[in-house]
Amino acid sequence: MPIFFNVYWFVACTVSSSCSDAFPLVYRILVLVFVFLIIGIIVWIFVANWHRVELTVKIIGVASDALSKNLGLFVVIPLLTLGLVVYYAPIVVFLVFARLNGKIVPKESKGEYKCVWKQDSWVPAYYTLAILTMLWSLTVMVEAQVYVISGTIAQWYFTKEDAKPRRSIRSSLRNAFGPSSGTVCLSGLLICFVRLVRAAVDSASQENVPGMVNLVLRCCVRALLSAVDFLNKFTINFVAITGEAYCTSARMTYELLKRNLLSAVFVETMSTRLLAGVTFVLSAIYAIVVCAILKSASSIGVYAYVVAALAWALLIIVLGFFVHVLENVIETVYVCYAIDRDREEVYRTEVHEVYSRLPISRNHRSPIAPIAPVV
Repeated sequence: MPIFFNVYWFVACTVSSSCSDAFPLVYRILVLVFVFLIIGIIVWIFVANWHRVELTVKIIGVASDALSKNLGLFVVIPLLTLGLVVYYAPIVVFLVFARLNGKIVPKESKGEYKCVWKQDSWVPAYYTLAILTMLWSLTVMVEAQVYVISGTIAQWYFTKEDAKPRRSIRSSLRNAFGPSSGTVCLSGLLICFVRLVRAAVDSASQENVPGMVNLVLRCCVRALLSAVDFLNKFTINFVAITGEAYCTSARMTYELLKRNLLSAVFVETMSTRLLAGVTFVLSAIYAIVVCAILKSASSIGVYAYVVAALAWALLIIVLGFFVHVLENVIETVYVCYAIDRDREEVYRTEVHEVYSRLPISRNHRSPIAPIAPVV
């Protein structure tokens, strides 16, 4: 695509008399060569790191195989989201009717009196409480979905290869909203706090407050929030696998990341970027095909671009959902593999063959060994 657009603008500018007069041929060639140089550097980066890309593809393949054995997750996760929407409905209704609580009072303005509506004093506090409740509920539901995915995949992982786990999704749902509900709520509260602080930092950065100290503080806060988010992501995986409390799982997660931080970052970063790139490319190709078909087979004119843009957005949403589930599966399989390696066991040979090629930060073993999974 970059090569196509680079050649396209050069030819179009050469053909157009106004563009060729305003932009001499020498400068056009220089820009063309410069863009080709940038493309060459990008291609060289891909070629030099192709072994990492191949490893990432194999990791995604292992996770896809695990997900294919638990296709019921594609039904349960949207149903959980639908349940959150149903839970939101009465809160939104109460917010609408809360505005009606008040009375009409006279107000003087420039010697004249007029009637204005004055809300009761409790309405703003109720609005704040309701909005915070909705935000917390949203993060709790996200963490519950991660818990269900992790628990289901962990039961598949720690089951013998010739056996099939029974009612794994149901047991994960029962644990998420039963014994581990407090842990899920605590994790959701932590993520909600991180999101609010990050939003406050981002809004403060838009005010362009001068000073090197403010810049350093913002960078430190963002780094700290990212570290907390990263640690919490693997902690909820540990909670779903072991059934331990949040603090115990966080300590176990810290020990795991201290030994294997490089491989954890590799799994998290490479797979996410590769899946995001695939999603964008497929959506762009789909939108171009839709636009070409509408242009050739219909006479809707400019609306063809609108339909193509809507098709692109719809496919982005659908593929984004699949990628979200697959990313959680990748992280869960990695944690299960790490537990396997710490216990010197091999439950899934095909997983060990792929994940054993990951880079390792430290070779020493931690004295803290994970407990046996609840499965």
